[in-house]
Amino acid sequence: MAHIRHLALALAGAALLASLAPASAQDKLKLTIGQRGNWDTAIAHLGSKAGIFKKHNLELELLYTSGSGETLQPIIAGSADIGLAVGTQGAMSAYAKGAPVRIIGAEATGAADYWYAKTSSNIRTLKDTNGRTIAFSTQGSSTQAIVRAFIDEFKLTAKPVATGNPAATLTAVMTDQVDVGWASPPFGLKEIDANQIRIVARATESTLVRDQTVRVIVANVDGLTKRKNVIERFMTAYRETIDYMYGSNPQVIKDYAEFVGAPEATARRVRDEFFPKALVDPDKISGLDALVKEAVNLKFIDKPLTEQQLAELIQIPPRK
Repeated sequence: MAHIRHLALALAGAALLASLAPASAQDKLKLTIGQRGNWDTAIAHLGSKAGIFKKHNLELELLYTSGSGETLQPIIAGSADIGLAVGTQGAMSAYAKGAPVRIIGAEATGAADYWYAKTSSNIRTLKDTNGRTIAFSTQGSSTQAIVRAFIDEFKLTAKPVATGNPAATLTAVMTDQVDVGWASPPFGLKEIDANQIRIVARATESTLVRDQTVRVIVANVDGLTKRKNVIERFMTAYRETIDYMYGSNPQVIKDYAEFVGAPEATARRVRDEFFPKALVDPDKISGLDALVKEAVNLKFIDKPLTEQQLAELIQIPPRK
């Protein structure tokens, strides 16, 4: 009888502990994200703020970088799980060199990026950049690909210079370290309105950008293999967050305005004027044939990726 009583007490204790424990521990994912503050790179932050990723049993650790090169390295090393806003051609380049990287979604099809000069400068169009310096973020980034495309398409003699994030780039422009800077809204809108800088070119002036997926979401191969269910849940929550960001709930604008330190009117302007919902659709890599061709022309890869290689590189979890 004593043995039965001890067993009953043990079972009761186990039941109590089980009731106190969470129903299931959240799966943790470490993300590297290019360019903090852009509307398209704020999806993970805004979804976490709204509790969407938590609802899908996910806890995200967000690490922001200055561009694709910094975003990719932790993914290649396996010290981060998912990289966002990686230049598509940079991802192709890493894969072609044998890096354990796979594309699990589109991040930006088209781009809101723009290039600018000081208003005191005589640079007003891309043609005026001949013999001048023009900024991009980091090696392997979509901004580098766009600058290379500008030079190729418009037969420019401008010299590309890596300047990092938009804040560092603005400093470089205003102190005459570089002639033409780059930015993405909301960054630079205040300076444009104050007539301190003028837009010289928009990313969409390059055929490389129009209707093409210039940035992607990537994952480490080992993590994708071992944690397939977790990655799939991440993409489900990511899609749900996009729907929330373009819905009628005003909280998302409040949260984004707080995130970037801007008035709500500016936050709404960024979304409504610069980032149509189609731009952040993660489900399709658009313009793939042209992207591969341009990746060769711009020397990101030595030769075109085969259909088999592209099928291995691009593994977007299906929408449920």
